[in-house]
Amino acid sequence: MSLKGRDFLTLKDFTGQEIVDMVNLGIDLKAKQKAGILTPVLAGKTLGMIFQKSSTRTRVSFEVGMYQLGGSALFLSTNDLQIGRGEPIKDTARVLSRYVDGIMIRTYSHADVEELAAYADVPVINGLTDDYHPTQVVADLITIQEHKGQLKGIKFAYVGDGNNMTHSLMIGGAKVGMDVKVACPEGYMPNPDIVALAQQYAAESGGSVTVMHDPKEAIAGVDVVYTDTWASMGQEAEKEVRQKAFAGYTVDSAMMALAKPDAIFMHCLPAYRGYEVTDEVMESAQSVVFDEAENRLHAHKAIMATVM
Repeated sequence: MSLKGRDFLTLKDFTGQEIVDMVNLGIDLKAKQKAGILTPVLAGKTLGMIFQKSSTRTRVSFEVGMYQLGGSALFLSTNDLQIGRGEPIKDTARVLSRYVDGIMIRTYSHADVEELAAYADVPVINGLTDDYHPTQVVADLITIQEHKGQLKGIKFAYVGDGNNMTHSLMIGGAKVGMDVKVACPEGYMPNPDIVALAQQYAAESGGSVTVMHDPKEAIAGVDVVYTDTWASMGQEAEKEVRQKAFAGYTVDSAMMALAKPDAIFMHCLPAYRGYEVTDEVMESAQSVVFDEAENRLHAHKAIMATVM
């Protein structure tokens, strides 16, 4: 209850224990849903969902999640809002705050989300920006907890683009005491300021954050192997250039064999098979990507139940 009314913009804003509490709440809500136990903790409440970037998992999981918590969700695309025709974000924030109990936004600029939160009187949840994807990481941590039985001390490797997922995984992993290794090609490294911040969090939690170029070095002996698309939404024009830059970063069976024998493979989806990951790895017994996708639903419920 101490987090009620808080914005959920990045995992920087929460302690390691608060993140663990959200993970445990997500696991509890999942167990109740599987057992047919209703959890109408947001009965009568409404979530406004602003989508300037489309998404299968984000839309369905937030919408279904609000329904399972007893509330309702309102889908708002750029075409549905005056914000798409030039209305200032600060005006949209103040208007929506009079109608809904929470706002989820999935967009490009993180500064836009911060402005929305600054002017909104209701909690704002970041469903993704170009810099961060914190809701996905709560689902990822739920998945790791389910499959590995712990978070602290887990050896985790991310291979690929130093993007919004990388940033949020470093922060979230560091906050809960994981040993995080990140391998990206030259020119596609994560933001150095975020790396430094994550390393600071890791020093406080007993974890570690290491950034390198060699994917094989990153994956050697880890519990979790994670990758993401090489060209995120809005980067389609760079696809061919990126494919060349990321040669050697495909997670295939040989790459997975460098990890622990019981290592799991994760991907936030959508996955482009044959590029960042092979079909063989996606369909292997080590792959937990669809458990991970399912956990978006329960992670989002935990986040909404916590702040709304």
